[in-house]
Amino acid sequence: MEELGKIHQLIIPLGGHAITLNLEVILMTWIVIGFLCLFGRLTTRRRHIFPRSFQIAGELFVSVFYKLTGDALGEEHVEKYGPLICALFMFLMLSNWLGILPHLEEPTKDLNTPFALGLMGFVIAHWAGIRSKGFKAYAKEYFQPMFFMMPLNLIGELAKVVSISFRLFGNIMGGSIIILVVSHLTYSVLLPPLLNAFFGLFVGTIQAFVFTMLTVVYISVQVQ
Repeated sequence: MEELGKIHQLIIPLGGHAITLNLEVILMTWIVIGFLCLFGRLTTRRRHIFPRSFQIAGELFVSVFYKLTGDALGEEHVEKYGPLICALFMFLMLSNWLGILPHLEEPTKDLNTPFALGLMGFVIAHWAGIRSKGFKAYAKEYFQPMFFMMPLNLIGELAKVVSISFRLFGNIMGGSIIILVVSHLTYSVLLPPLLNAFFGLFVGTIQAFVFTMLTVVYISVQVQ
């Protein structure tokens, strides 16, 4: 149970302030990136018209999420946003799966990771809206249906970042706490491995998909 409060931090003083870095999250994030780079290398190496296992998996990810992106944003935006959506899902899915491996933790268990990804999606969505509609038409939407609704519309947009971030963080952190508590009560005999597989594989995949699809929807709302 002591693991609940154990955080490895690096504190860097800068200009009278302190920058706190969570070393464990940084390390786990780079492990995920390393796995994705390795997967990309294995997928693209020796490509053949009759694909093998890694090439099949890579083409499946790309085709599925390119199709979802095209359905939501239109075919003209697939080449621009398809790689982002595909990479986002793969990063989140692998991050959520990482806790299944011994001595590894999910980067998404730290709020900073889902919040940063949610903020990234927010910035991309609104930048896409400005480029697609023009700044004047984009800004005008905040004053609909009446001009005094602007503060509420603005709060509603900012709330999307909080909602999408805390949804992912809450599910992954909640699953980790349940596994830890049950492991402590049952001495890691039977249920913890099953719970670990359930929260890691099933819930982790579902939450990665939900986060990715919400990002697609946010971009779609701004572009169309």
